[in-house]
Amino acid sequence: MKFEDLEIYKLAEKLADQVWDLVAPWNGFARDTIGKQLVRSTDSIGANIAEGAGRGSYQDNRRFIRIARGSLNETRHWLRRAFRRKLLKEEHVQALKPLIDELAPRLNAYLRSIGTTNDKRPMTNDKGQMTKDKTKWTKS
Repeated sequence: MKFEDLEIYKLAEKLADQVWDLVAPWNGFARDTIGKQLVRSTDSIGANIAEGAGRGSYQDNRRFIRIARGSLNETRHWLRRAFRRKLLKEEHVQALKPLIDELAPRLNAYLRSIGTTNDKRPMTNDKGQMTKDKTKWTKS
């Protein structure tokens, strides 16, 4: 499956696009400080989902999903800072909250699912060796 087809990736993209739209009109100081950090952390969620999907092992994919989860937490931090500093209004927070609330458990569910599907792509173990069983780690 291509990363673009993953529902979790689409959700991360939607969040990143909404954050971009909110940050773009901020004044220079706000955009250069909180704004850039917020956009980077939000963009990083989808970027890490994509990178993990392109790796050759379940272990690498899981590692990148954990990084995406960390980026989601960083995004929460910057959203809190932006709200506290009156760069975001309550209506902005309410628009983003459902996306964030959905993305967190979906990242966890996706992380748990990696390596348990009937994915037909050849995968490698942590030593770069082809696995014999596509659904679980095996010694090669």
